[in-house]
Amino acid sequence: MDDQTRIELEAAAFRRLQKHLQEDRPDVQNIDLMNMAGFCRNCLSRWYQEAANERGIAMTKDEGREIFYGMPYEAWRAQNQTEASADKQTAFEVAFKENVTDKS
Repeated sequence: MDDQTRIELEAAAFRRLQKHLQEDRPDVQNIDLMNMAGFCRNCLSRWYQEAANERGIAMTKDEGREIFYGMPYEAWRAQNQTEASADKQTAFEVAFKENVTDKS
């Protein structure tokens, strides 16, 4: 497989994951994703933003989130996010530290 085809397939898989999380399963909470998988929608939007910034494209965290979520993040939260239990919040702190915090 040539590089261009691989890149196109990877991009298609990313778009499908994005659609799945945004449209097919908005009921799956970010905190549950982070606690179980070590990443969430916010991570995906941050990775998108970081990839843009690495290529010299100025993009803020809020801009990256709006691109990924398809709407302002606060609107998505109001529409889809539920209150997390204390146990989930505690597990999130551990998962965030293990997976997101800069380890360098």
